[in-house]
Amino acid sequence: MGVTYKYFGAPDGATAARVPISMRPEELGGDELGMGGMFSKIKPETVAAMVLTGIQGIPLHKVPPLELVVLHPDYAVVKLPMTVVDPLRDVGEESVGAAAFIWSTVPDRGGPRDAFNVYQLLHEWQDFSHRLHDAGHQAYCLVWP
Repeated sequence: MGVTYKYFGAPDGATAARVPISMRPEELGGDELGMGGMFSKIKPETVAAMVLTGIQGIPLHKVPPLELVVLHPDYAVVKLPMTVVDPLRDVGEESVGAAAFIWSTVPDRGGPRDAFNVYQLLHEWQDFSHRLHDAGHQAYCLVWP
């Protein structure tokens, strides 16, 4: 049994911290807090590295850490830096394809290895980034076993 990651948008850390309290993680749907969320088996630090390495050209060892919002025995909530979400809004199809290829060739990293799977994942994140921006929200991730 693996860990599940639920990505969602919230206007601030205080609101994000209340998400697991207001809803049990297994009940989280796709539209809490007015945002279309995303379930994934991809760790938030992998998503951050994928975007920053593939699109921003930042070396893997310079990817910033995630901010812990809540640590509970049953779950955690982390905030993804806006530098992970914002770059995806403004890139075109060629950049997404290039980022997928770059990430598929980076040695010693976790996450999907196939360039097409990375490409699809980056497109999902691009859509998520647009929804976050339109709502004025920041990206958070609820992590639970």
